[in-house]
Amino acid sequence: MSNQANAKLSPLKELTSEQQQLVSAAEAFVDAHYQDDTPSVFVITGDAGTGKSVVLSQLFYDLQSAAHDSESPLYNSTNYFLVNHPELLKVYRNIAGDLPNEYKKNFQRPTSLINRCRKTGAGFDIGIVDEAHLLLSQPDHYNNFYGDNQLQELIASCRVLIIVFDERQVLRLKTYWTTARLKHLLAPFHQQWFTLHHQFRMQADPSVIQWIDALTTTGEILPIQGAFKNHYDFRIFDDAEEMRQQIVIKNNQVGLSRILSTTGYPSILDGGKHYITEGAFKMPWDQYNYTATPWAEIPETINEVGSIYTCQGFDLNYAGIILGPPVVLAGDGSHLAIDTHLITDPEAFKRRPDMQDSATINEAKRTLLLNAMNVIMKRGVHGLYLYAHDPRLRDLLMHLYRRLKTNSE
Repeated sequence: MSNQANAKLSPLKELTSEQQQLVSAAEAFVDAHYQDDTPSVFVITGDAGTGKSVVLSQLFYDLQSAAHDSESPLYNSTNYFLVNHPELLKVYRNIAGDLPNEYKKNFQRPTSLINRCRKTGAGFDIGIVDEAHLLLSQPDHYNNFYGDNQLQELIASCRVLIIVFDERQVLRLKTYWTTARLKHLLAPFHQQWFTLHHQFRMQADPSVIQWIDALTTTGEILPIQGAFKNHYDFRIFDDAEEMRQQIVIKNNQVGLSRILSTTGYPSILDGGKHYITEGAFKMPWDQYNYTATPWAEIPETINEVGSIYTCQGFDLNYAGIILGPPVVLAGDGSHLAIDTHLITDPEAFKRRPDMQDSATINEAKRTLLLNAMNVIMKRGVHGLYLYAHDPRLRDLLMHLYRRLKTNSE
């Protein structure tokens, strides 16, 4: 398997029957509603790792081929592929440079396209939005967006919009979405929904996915089962430095293995860098990536700790995950809890005008951090390693893990 994201997201990949069915359904939806007087929206849902981006890549390739085919009803259509994730945008633009009918200018950040449409008064025909759960749902000066909702603006500017939405990957209050909020916004428009189910990324037994989902939804800590080790490398560590060393070994063997962490480490600069320290473990957070290469594919980032902002949407062969200070064992001694006072990502949790109640905000913070955990814990194709900062949580996880190892020997 190629470690390059370009190869994994290429539209020249062979699709599964479920994925091809989705492409066909989306293309039929475009054909049926392209000439409508009002915009239409096609919604794709599915958990992290179900191949949504691969489908979008193929779909956009087909649409762009039709836009350059004088025999097609979509001939000369103006189409854009939109993504709010800068690292993922780099991948799509790199792919575009190697394919006919796809150009880097077709791949845009939503804010850039929205502001251009506002300035010129011109819209576009078909838009595809990857990671639509990252669209801003309030004004944001930092991103130069002064409207109320990016999705609303995009719908108003096009004929057909195709979006990927995963409620479990909402990570910031300024991009705060729920399925209910999305359905309310889309209510006036003709729409169709399609859900992908099959997990492609993690080559793990379904019990591993169920364990992660329980942990990151209700906080339930299920038993660690022997099936976790079926063709998958699942480990719990009580030493973050030992985990780092094992990730380095895997990176030397197969590449694309990295340490990732949740929030919870104060921004104390040391030599111009922001470090995470856990006992003998000391590594800096990921630095801003000015290159066209995704963060995980830069060899030097083996010496950094990746965040949700650099790894969302990407595969790793092995992922070493640090559950930071806000992730603790609840008072009952059997469930995971989130101490929102220990969250150290202020940009992610800036208050919004429509959420003033402190209890509502606190619950949203809890949900968003659990979402971030779910995303980073599903990065590893071949292996997942875990270390918890909280001593009580770490002890419980190690107890469950050691019991598994004892029973299997």
